[in-house]
Amino acid sequence: MNDKQRLPSYATNPTDAVARTLKRIRSSWSPFLVDFFAVGVAWILVTYAVSWFAYGPEEAVYFLVPWWVFLIGSFEAAVFWGSFFVSLGHTLFRARLLGEDRGRPSLRQSAAHFLSWHISVLPLAGLLVSPALHERLSGLTLQPLIVEGTRPKPWYRRSTGLYLAFLFIVGGAAAIGVTITVQNLTRLFTDAWRVAPMWKALVSPNLSILKESFSDLIVTIFMGIMATLFATIIAAPLSFFAARNLSHGPIGRLVYTVLRGAMSIFRSIEPIVWAIVFLVWVTSRHASFAGVLALWIHSIADLTKLYAERLESIDEGLLEAIAATGAHRLQILRYGVVPQIINPYISFTLYRFDINVRMATVVGLVGAGGIGQRLIAYLSGQRYASAGTVMLLIVVAVWSIDYMSSRLRAKLM
Repeated sequence: MNDKQRLPSYATNPTDAVARTLKRIRSSWSPFLVDFFAVGVAWILVTYAVSWFAYGPEEAVYFLVPWWVFLIGSFEAAVFWGSFFVSLGHTLFRARLLGEDRGRPSLRQSAAHFLSWHISVLPLAGLLVSPALHERLSGLTLQPLIVEGTRPKPWYRRSTGLYLAFLFIVGGAAAIGVTITVQNLTRLFTDAWRVAPMWKALVSPNLSILKESFSDLIVTIFMGIMATLFATIIAAPLSFFAARNLSHGPIGRLVYTVLRGAMSIFRSIEPIVWAIVFLVWVTSRHASFAGVLALWIHSIADLTKLYAERLESIDEGLLEAIAATGAHRLQILRYGVVPQIINPYISFTLYRFDINVRMATVVGLVGAGGIGQRLIAYLSGQRYASAGTVMLLIVVAVWSIDYMSSRLRAKLM
């Protein structure tokens, strides 16, 4: 055996050594970052809830201590949680802090891990060696969770469950303090008579406006059809580039990342906001066209995500079998991918059409055409009987479309 063969692999292949080091650093940091974020969120919610109830909404703050105290406190709490307990990060990444032969850590080992973690991770130098410095000093390593014959304790019976219960209670208290007041509750139960005339008018429809309202309803349905049709034409091919399992190589990964990011941004903006943008863009004289554009761009983002996630769950074994016959990439897509996705794609499209018809009414509230524009005009003018007629038509139309699309989806699945 020559000298080169006796050298360890990391000495002959520096790229692999760097990759292993980065992977080790990521495995040490990822659970900690989850715990750090979780502790920080809980701290902020507690601070906000306490300041809200103690000082009132005008004096409510997110931090009662300097920001650096908040960061250090969250850091120490996250390290303590991960050293002595099965933390949220451990649960999410399905890992456990174990000793040699996967033995449970002792109190001394957990304390050594907690103290040495600061020395090892803060300057990052301790993570560059293998095993990491805090692992050497404590004898503990973060290992994948393996179930061998015995079922592990459920997450809700660990510290993770206690944290989530605490977060739910504190978040609920903060939400109640922000959204509900004693005055609002009092008016809710004592002033119900004020809306009685409105309800009476809503259930007494004005049939004289039925014809023109039905005409606007047809426009609303056509808006949903147009938005869904053109969104499907664009989203279907885009989904192949937005699926992780079909994006290979650096260019494919770059396209995947950019496309997924862009779709997330477009999807996060509500259609009613897009409607306002397009009303300014194409002018209110083309109100229904602005509504179609608003629904269209939001539908592209939504359908691309749904389609891509279905692509990511296809049977890879079938693709490998077809590739083994010598088929090229287009043939693999034609015979291996398309048969697995065609029915789910149709089902997702019908579901999106159902959403678009309802959203077409909503975008009409800001003047983007359809029956929603008529509804907001009646409500603004306090013509509640006419508004009740429009609402009745919307309910019947949405129910009918939902019933038909659900039957179609049941036939296709």
